[in-house]
Amino acid sequence: MTMEFKTTDLCDAHEGAIEVCEPMFRSFGGRRRFSGPVSTVSCFEDNSRVREAVNEPGHGRVLVVDGGGSRQCALLGDLLAAKAVENGWSGVVVHGCVRDTAVLAGLDLGVLAIDAHPQRSKKRGEGHRDVTVRFAGVSFHPGAWVYADEDGMLVTARELSEAAAG
Repeated sequence: MTMEFKTTDLCDAHEGAIEVCEPMFRSFGGRRRFSGPVSTVSCFEDNSRVREAVNEPGHGRVLVVDGGGSRQCALLGDLLAAKAVENGWSGVVVHGCVRDTAVLAGLDLGVLAIDAHPQRSKKRGEGHRDVTVRFAGVSFHPGAWVYADEDGMLVTARELSEAAAG
C-alpha cells in the first residue's frame, strides 16, 4: 500500500499546523512512507509494553516508542515487527534501537529508529502506554497523527485531509 502524500508538500500546505521532527532517524522497514494516528509507549531498555501494543489490533496506527534514546539494546525486532504487520499497524517509530534489520527491510511496515543493536531488551514488565512522550524536538500525544517518508517525519494534532492529494 502506497500512501499518496509527501512530507515536503504537507510542510508547505500546513505551516503552523505541524511539528517537524529533528532528523535523527534511520528507516529500517520495508514501507518508506507511512502515516496514522499515534499510540505511544514510554519504556527504557524493556520492550514489554511494545510487545503488548503490537499484539493488539493496530487499525493503521503508528506506535511511537520513547526508549529514552538508549543505544544499549533493541526495543523492536523481527518477531514483534511481524506481529505489528499481522495486526495492521502502519509503522513503528523507536527513540532507541531495533534489530533483525534485514528482516525488517522486507516487512510492509514503516520502521524508524536511531540505530540498530543486536542485543534484545530486558523483559521486566516496566513502562507506560498511551502517555504523551517527547523526543526529536516534538511531543507525541496519543491520537495525534504522524506522517513519515524519505524526507522526514511530521506530527499533527489531527489527520490532514489533503494528505491523500499527493
